Amino acid sequence: MTNAPDQIYVIGHINPDTDSIVSAVGYAWLLQQEHPDQRITAARAGQLNPQTTWLFHRLEVDPPPLLADASPRFSSVSHRYDTTTPDSPLREAWTIANRTGGVAPVVNPDGTPFGLVTVASLFNFLREKVGIHERGADLRVSDLLTHPCREACDTDTPRFPAAGRIRDVLPRILREERDEFLVVDDQGCYAGICRQRDAMRPRRHQIVLVDHNESGQALGALDEADVIEVLDHHRLGNPASMVPIKFTVDTVGSTSTLVTERISDAGLSAPPKIAGMLLAGMISDTLLFTSPTTTDRDRKAAERLARWAFMGGSPLAGETIESYGQQILAAGVDLSSRNAADLVQTDFKRYESGGFKFAVSQIELSNFTQLDERLAELRGALEGMRTANGLDFVVLMATNVVASSSRLLLTTDLPQLDSLPYPRRVDGTRAADGVVSRKKQLLPQLLSALEG
Repeated sequence: MTNAPDQIYVIGHINPDTDSIVSAVGYAWLLQQEHPDQRITAARAGQLNPQTTWLFHRLEVDPPPLLADASPRFSSVSHRYDTTTPDSPLREAWTIANRTGGVAPVVNPDGTPFGLVTVASLFNFLREKVGIHERGADLRVSDLLTHPCREACDTDTPRFPAAGRIRDVLPRILREERDEFLVVDDQGCYAGICRQRDAMRPRRHQIVLVDHNESGQALGALDEADVIEVLDHHRLGNPASMVPIKFTVDTVGSTSTLVTERISDAGLSAPPKIAGMLLAGMISDTLLFTSPTTTDRDRKAAERLARWAFMGGSPLAGETIESYGQQILAAGVDLSSRNAADLVQTDFKRYESGGFKFAVSQIELSNFTQLDERLAELRGALEGMRTANGLDFVVLMATNVVASSSRLLLTTDLPQLDSLPYPRRVDGTRAADGVVSRKKQLLPQLLSALEG
């Protein structure tokens, strides 16, 4: 294990949208092509929204695994040593311990750990056997090794889940008068052995951030990992790094565009399914290239992805950018089956400016009637979000993808926000005609109002 390459995760922001998920998948694929000797995995920092769920079903692929935070887990420091059974002769444990540095896992037939044979447990066994025998000194080692392993086993060894965070139980590990601990899987079965010294100095995950660069939008415990690269298209708000890193923030409509350009620059073409994902991320972020964030680079990248994604044999064979785009947008605007709390939390981002902490949540709909029918419950959900996250205010940006306009619902009427150029409506919302981009249109107005 000590010679294994470090695990590198490519991951987007919390409350991920489609671009955040698929750009991680696409960039992980590219990095793995360029660095085949490394372990590079795409991950996600939150649950899939309906649009992204639809996309992975449409392309017949599994979504990337969830990485809740970057804190090292026991799985990263465990060694899956050979095992023996409680009733096996002690010589089997002796043989294993000689190969593992003094420890032999003893496992029940059902896969659950019975305990550990360690240097300490062997000494206690010998003391007991030699001490009670009237001619103990004459006992031969070969005779002692015929006893079952259970007699020389430490059955009180603590067990830690492979997916558990090391930091959560580090005080207990330090209090224990043991050097080895059992690691078990979700079913309680043997998964390996962890040594105290490894738990004290676990390997840090290496993280590539895509589609964000602000700590407040990143997965938890980022300070326990090493950020080695950022690939993004948003404003700067990046975390500090201990050493120089590769950092790219560019003015395009989606991070999927940047990934596509990197793939092309490497002289590669993405497999059809990955190309289909990246095209979906681009379409979602630019609202099928109608958003003011759209650039010629996005359109050029989309044409390239279409060639790769719509080829014969692909799940998307026969589609066009327009037909595929309409399906993607439609998958994101069905609000009827989702509760208000889920709607406002699916795509929200936190910010700080002018001494205020706030968040902007965005939902997409096909007509504003969908918003009118649920105003009261959305207000309640926004207030719940504000309170739960300790924010000064929350803005819901409800974007009509057909009319290319938005309405804003604010939890708090701050005097600083009176200067916003969005007139109030009778229902308490604000009309943001022609506004569809949180990043390029709404956020600059909010920041300007708060900073005076």
